[in-house]
This record gives sequence, structure tokens and C-alpha cells, in this order.
Amino acid sequence: MSATLRIPVMTRDQFFAWAEAQDARYEFDGSQPVAMTRGNVNHNRIAFNLHRKLHARLGGSGCEPLGLDAGVATIGDAIRYPDAVVTCSPAVGMSRLVPAPVAVFEVISPTSGRIDRIVKVREYAAVASIRRYVIVESAYAGLTIHEREEGARNWTVTTATAEDALALPELGIEIPVAELYEGVDFPASDAGEVPA
Repeated sequence: MSATLRIPVMTRDQFFAWAEAQDARYEFDGSQPVAMTRGNVNHNRIAFNLHRKLHARLGGSGCEPLGLDAGVATIGDAIRYPDAVVTCSPAVGMSRLVPAPVAVFEVISPTSGRIDRIVKVREYAAVASIRRYVIVESAYAGLTIHEREEGARNWTVTTATAEDALALPELGIEIPVAELYEGVDFPASDAGEVPA
């Protein structure tokens, strides 16, 4: 039996230096840059709503929501840039990585789903401090919530719709799912409905 060894194209530090000079956004799979898909207006609105709601509820708690350019180190040297990430550890201003992330949020489109639903589920599970990984749909109002108890290895998966609230007990807060979709205009035939 033979195995193909994957030789890194660049190191994490080389990636950081390279990425700063690029016009597009990239993540790092541990050996090479991976282009990030571009969002649409709904994606932007949802991500903005998510940040506003997290900031409003976490103020003074010692936990801080970050995102977009705040990296999360996962398996090996891989670096992901979620739409929002919450840490309750002090973050150094010039650091490229979020220390001890507790909750991670990815707003996804139909085309980015495979990476977010399979690859990132495994990668975020490898980070011991992450207690919750929330996949936020942008084509309709819905969440897939991966959660685990402190020290647990495996995720418990639940879903939520616009009628539900997203409980984040590890942060001591709750956010009505409908608030994440304020100002989002779904096609009239799909408004708030999960596609069949």
C-alpha cells in the first residue's frame, strides 16, 4: 500500500504574509491558500445582524465577538475566517488568530455548503475550546447548530428556524433567530421556508 504525501506549498507564516498582499480573501488549508466565495447582500446583512446582536448581548461580559479578518487555527496549520467568532480570552490587537474561540458562526450560501457542512465541522471539532459551531443559512431563515459540552469530543446537532431562539449558554445569552434575518429579503415564494 502506498500513500501520497502532501508537501506544503507554504507555511502558515508565509500564508499570512502572502494573504496581506492579495485583493481577494483566502483561507489556508494547512498547505495552500483557498479562495473564499463572495457573499451577496443577504449574506452581508445576516453577518452584520449577527455581529450587532452579539455585541449588544456580550457587552461587559468579558467575551468579545470578532470576525471576517480574525483567524481561527484548526487542524494542523489550517486557518479559517468565520463570519463571526466569540472568544472570552484577551485578544492581542496585532494577533492574526483568535485565542481560545468559544463559538464560531458561518453564514453560508448554497455554493459554500460542502466546505462549511463537512470540512469545517471536522476542523472546528478539533479545536478543544469551541463549544458551538453555528451554520447560518443565507437562502432562507434557518440554522444548523453543532454544540458540545466542555471537554466533549463529539457534536450534538440541532436545527432552528425563525420561530426559535439560538441559545448560547456557554456565553450566557440567547438570540431570537428572526433577529439575525432583519432586513433580509428572500424571494417571495421562499420567505422563511426551508427548500424541499
